[in-house]
Amino acid sequence: MQGSRKARIWRAGLVASTTAALVATGAVLAVSAQAAAGCRVDYRVSSSWGGGFTADVTVTNLGDAVNGWRLTWTFTGGQQVNQAWNATIPSGTSAITATNVSYNASIPTNGTVNFGFNGSQGGSNPNPTNFA
Repeated sequence: MQGSRKARIWRAGLVASTTAALVATGAVLAVSAQAAAGCRVDYRVSSSWGGGFTADVTVTNLGDAVNGWRLTWTFTGGQQVNQAWNATIPSGTSAITATNVSYNASIPTNGTVNFGFNGSQGGSNPNPTNFA
């Protein structure tokens, strides 16, 4: 009688520890299965003239699908955005925040969105590299 009680306790402990291990493993697998957040930004100056330029920007979504996006960067040469299309970009600053417009808010995984703008420059026009 004493032996079978010890066996039951041992089996209950084994089942409990196995269940806990499976739950922990499942939780780790669920976290690692999520898509990594992020994007790739392709920035290109398509036209340039004395005091101004036109730039085209393509954002590729490398993470989960999004509905509503924002891209930020800072111009290091004092450039400013004067006019934008396919994005909302306030003018008059070198710290840029571009946000979606109503018709391009959704970007599926591996999908892209394109926008462009005309800007002013005071001499040099280095491409930004600090996109977020």
